[in-house]
Amino acid sequence: MNNKGKKGKTGKKSPRPSHSGRPVSVKKTSSGSSRRKKKSLRKKNPIKILQRIVLICIIVIVAFAACALGYAFFEMRMEQSETQSGQEEISGNASGNGGPEQWQAEGAPFIDVELLTPNPYSRSQEKTDKITGIVIHYTANPGATAIGNRNYFEGLKDSHETKASSHFVVGIKGEIVQCIPSSEISYASNSRNSDTLSIECCHKDKSGKFTKETYQSLVELVGWLCQRFGLTSEQVIRHYDVTGKNCPKYFVEHEDEWEQFKKDVDVQIAVVEQEVETASQQ
Repeated sequence: MNNKGKKGKTGKKSPRPSHSGRPVSVKKTSSGSSRRKKKSLRKKNPIKILQRIVLICIIVIVAFAACALGYAFFEMRMEQSETQSGQEEISGNASGNGGPEQWQAEGAPFIDVELLTPNPYSRSQEKTDKITGIVIHYTANPGATAIGNRNYFEGLKDSHETKASSHFVVGIKGEIVQCIPSSEISYASNSRNSDTLSIECCHKDKSGKFTKETYQSLVELVGWLCQRFGLTSEQVIRHYDVTGKNCPKYFVEHEDEWEQFKKDVDVQIAVVEQEVETASQQ
């Protein structure tokens, strides 16, 4: 048959053969469609980036909030721990720690533990050396109460007025408030802060004389502390004996009353020793 006739009849050209003799298929590409896809991707990318930024911000905020809550919880637990340790460790350098009930069973008067908030002006939390003495003070503020003096010490953390505090305050009615654990220094006795316990005593008038209730609680407290720390009445001193200050006024101006106080402390030490022995046998 005539090849030319076939070609003319169909009107189509046969694909050009490749070098291998096989027809080569021609792929059609749409450049317009490809450009549209790229533009679409470019439009979507900023949205995804914004979503990621928002997600990261949310994660950071949640993490920060969790850290803040964790820190607040930690602070709360620390304050609870400090209060509990103060109640259980009135005598940081003595053995046989306990709480107010145990202390009373061992000859102590009732002690209301109201520890100061740690701060540089009244409770630095600096540890004491070995306790070698007890220093007696008076408030020099007639009519003041034990808890009032404690609250004054507490307020120094905000007022920054001065540095002052004591381990214990004995009130006019004989109440005893503990402000600082005995394992930490107080700001009361100048050069003897590091190795002594300090006791502030309230009084009714300018004479500085203690009420019977104040005096009795002071004798009981000092006797008990002496027994726990292995001290004698000769290691109980006045603020006057440290600095020459007229404190406690009544005991400085009435030496005979001071000597009688120490004798009463000796008697109380013996009472406490007996009560401790009895408690240990139960």
